[in-house]
Amino acid sequence: MSYVDGFLVPVPTKNLAAYRRMSTKAGKVWKEYGALEYIECVGDDVPPGKVTSFPLSVKLKKGEVVVFSWIVYKSRKHRDSVNKKVMADPRIAEMGPENMPFDGKRMIYGGFKPIVSL
Repeated sequence: MSYVDGFLVPVPTKNLAAYRRMSTKAGKVWKEYGALEYIECVGDDVPPGKVTSFPLSVKLKKGEVVVFSWIVYKSRKHRDSVNKKVMADPRIAEMGPENMPFDGKRMIYGGFKPIVSL
């Protein structure tokens, strides 16, 4: 079964075009090194919660939106191999923290083993 890296990112609305350009470049690199899918989605119906929610999880501020993203791999081993190559690629290095169109300190990410795939 496949393996998935998932991400939640708070992006200032004014930076969405820059975020899209950055993620399009990044996605091409991930796909070049073997990722099966690279998906970026901007929040459209993401209500704030009182206890938990997507906005609460990233400490969403006024003028920001939540971006929900995932990358699909063949396996955890495949993901580790792809990510090692991606992180060594100079195209990704130039997208360092100082060039991000969002606050990377509030990004949430992790690797997931699918338990249902239809």
